[in-house]
Formats: sequence, structure tokens, C-alpha cells
Amino acid sequence: MNVYQYVNLYLEEVKTICDTIDTREIQNIIAQLKALKVRKGRLFVLGVGGSAANASHAVNDFRKICGIETYAVTDNVAELTARINDDGWETSYVNWLKVSGFDTADALLIFSVGGGSETTSSNLVRAVEYADVLGATVLGVVSRDGGYTKKHSNACVVVPVVDNSRITPHAEEWQGIVLHLVVNGLIQINE
Repeated sequence: MNVYQYVNLYLEEVKTICDTIDTREIQNIIAQLKALKVRKGRLFVLGVGGSAANASHAVNDFRKICGIETYAVTDNVAELTARINDDGWETSYVNWLKVSGFDTADALLIFSVGGGSETTSSNLVRAVEYADVLGATVLGVVSRDGGYTKKHSNACVVVPVVDNSRITPHAEEWQGIVLHLVVNGLIQINE
């Protein structure tokens, strides 16, 4: 495959995802975040790897553009690495949420390629479990089969898999697309 073929193939995959993604779940996320804002709840965005960078970006947009109090666990590197070192990876996010006073009025937004499982991203699973126990809102933008996040969310966009070798780049690019769609939807839709 040459570079021309690869670029066209990749963009065709993006078009396929655009044509097949469940837009009702995007609408549901917008509705959930409108309700969060009305009840003056806080949004906690969790991600790992490239999804953590998307979480940091989301904090900026939700706070500045939408006026929603928003945080990303990974934005405080000192606390996060201390928690990982002292307590372990698996509990690092949930313990951060507990100290933050995360409660039923708040929401999690999970950005993840696979959505978490007992063998991968267990830190996300523990955070979602905690949200479940409290009855807090769980939202997600994930891929593959949606993982633990999909099974335990109030709204979850699952980015369709179009090629197994490009799951991660498509999942992470669509986190950005859904983020911007939702942020702009929150300020432009008057329902």
C-alpha cells in the first residue's frame, strides 16, 4: 500500500464511522450533561494514555465554554503518581474521586479505547463501580465492545470498529469529535 492509498483508506474508515455511529447516544450524553449543569453537579473526565490527553482538553471546553465545573484526574500529575506509587494503579482514580467528594449530583465521563475490564484499565472500572454505588451518572466515549463502561453507563457512544489495526486512533479521534459536538450542542440547542 502506498501513502495515497493509506490516506484514502483511513479517511474512508472515518466516513464509515460517521455513517454508523449511534447518534442517539450522543444526544443522550448532551441531555445528561444539560441535566448535570441544571443540578450544578460536577463532571469528572477519566482517561488513560491518549484518552487522558482528551480528558484534559475536555476539562477546558466544559469549564470555559459550557460553564460546567469539570476536572480530570490526570491533570494533577503529582497526586496521581503518588497514589499509583503508594496505593496502586487500580485504586488511583477512585481514591482521587473520594477525596474530591464525588457524589450523586456529579458525573463521570470515561474516554477509553476499550471501556475497561478486569484485565485492562481496572482503574476506570473501579471508578465506574464507585459511581454505580453512589447512583451518580456515568457517560462514556469508547470503542471495541464498550467494555465495563458501556455495561454500566447512562449514555455511552461506542465508536464502531472498522479495522482492528486502527481501533485506537479511531477511538481517540472520535473522543475529540464527540467532545466538540457535545460542547457546541450544549450551548447551541435550546430545548
